[in-house]
Amino acid sequence: MKRFVVGMIAAVFLVPMAAMAQVKTITPQQRTETGTIEAIEASTRTVTLKKADGTYVTTVAGADIKRFAELKIGDKVTAKFYENVIVRLKAPGEPDVNTGGKATTQSDAVLPGGTRAKQRTITATITAIDPKLPSITFSGPNGWKYTSRVQDKEALAKVKVGDRVDIVWTEAVLVSVEPGK
Repeated sequence: MKRFVVGMIAAVFLVPMAAMAQVKTITPQQRTETGTIEAIEASTRTVTLKKADGTYVTTVAGADIKRFAELKIGDKVTAKFYENVIVRLKAPGEPDVNTGGKATTQSDAVLPGGTRAKQRTITATITAIDPKLPSITFSGPNGWKYTSRVQDKEALAKVKVGDRVDIVWTEAVLVSVEPGK
């Protein structure tokens, strides 16, 4: 999922930077994955799912997942993933931002399920622009660096090295469980 989020940051530069003078929301992305529970390891809270394409994925249910014991082999699990990025060009002198949070909400339904979401906001600085390639490089807190190709060369003409942007990305997953056959 991290690759996707970083890709969404790059997508920011597919729109003209002038539109970012205020706030720009990149089109939210969503995908749905389904699988059947094939194995449950209660001691490590690990669940192995068989996806529709026949591949397997293993995931760990954290301690915040209260209804773990209700899961059964054969149950069908549906996970809906949502990702959204908002970018705002910062005014000169505006303080940097570096915040994050996450939350888990349990389902009130008869079967286990719930929502887990996290949001991260950072201030990133444009550290390099290559109009020939074209590409842009950002740096941010904790040594974060990212370089990406840019499809809209005109967008690069509207920013300069040293400009700062706030990048807010939100990731959420909604999980529902149906009883197995």
